[in-house]
Amino acid sequence: MNSPFTVLIVDDEKHNRNLLTELLKDDYELIVAKNGGQALLRAHEHQPDLILLDVLMPDMDGYAVIRALKHDDGTRDIPVIFVTALDSVGDEEKGLDLGAVDYISKPFHPPIVRVRVRNHLQSVQQRRLLEQLALLDSLTGIPNRRRFNQVFEQEWRRCLRTGAAMSLIVVDVDNFKAFNDSFGHAAGDEVLRRIASSLQKSLRRPADLVCRYGGEEFVILLPGIDKEGAQALAEAARFEIEAQHVGSETSGAPTAVTVSMGGVTRVPHQTTPDLTLFSDADASLYRAKHLGRNRVVWDSAAPGASPFPRQFAS
Repeated sequence: MNSPFTVLIVDDEKHNRNLLTELLKDDYELIVAKNGGQALLRAHEHQPDLILLDVLMPDMDGYAVIRALKHDDGTRDIPVIFVTALDSVGDEEKGLDLGAVDYISKPFHPPIVRVRVRNHLQSVQQRRLLEQLALLDSLTGIPNRRRFNQVFEQEWRRCLRTGAAMSLIVVDVDNFKAFNDSFGHAAGDEVLRRIASSLQKSLRRPADLVCRYGGEEFVILLPGIDKEGAQALAEAARFEIEAQHVGSETSGAPTAVTVSMGGVTRVPHQTTPDLTLFSDADASLYRAKHLGRNRVVWDSAAPGASPFPRQFAS
């Protein structure tokens, strides 16, 4: 079954596991566990979209399992439905208080199980869509600053483990305020969309990331790419934007919009992500602006030595 959803079935009785498996196998990918310990291991390993959990199990009952799930950052957001012979109001209240999203009493009715599983997985899908939208810039459709912060932390730690370099490029649209003032915000918005698309196409690997950091500023993160490789990518992206004559073909502007870029490359040596990476790249961007715009400048300052400048006109 090639389903987008995975369901973990946890029950110490083989008969119950088989019943639920037979009931759901045509609609979902299924994982089975016969005790609490197995359930926790498989929840970590497979990250299921939903867990059907029995309460009455030896050694570690369902209540202990859900407590462990909810106390772990890796599994706390996985929804849990109790499927159990304990059917008193007090039992149901206890399960819901511990974080279960639903409570199905045994013996269960197959149509009810199917509908409740389907409804909760629809909620999972809707939540994921909302989470994805929250990480995208609404104007350009590329990742936003929030997504950059998430990925930067993850990739910093990965480069720290592997000893690889990390390169970061800050991109700013040249003279963007003047363009907006002359040709209007609609034309300015189209410029930002075109530049975002061009920068996105310049990326070569799944791990590379470009995001809109704010206003007319973009950031490119290149984990595992050394200085020479990152500079080459930045220069190619800058040249491509210049060659497209962005802005002039739609607004009638006499000159096309260009971008300036400032870059930095570091090999992580500390567990906490080094936030001076951005300020150092921004210092390089400041120098690119000072030297005449429409260019790439790399490592214009000593690591961590420059404050966040913001003294240039875009």
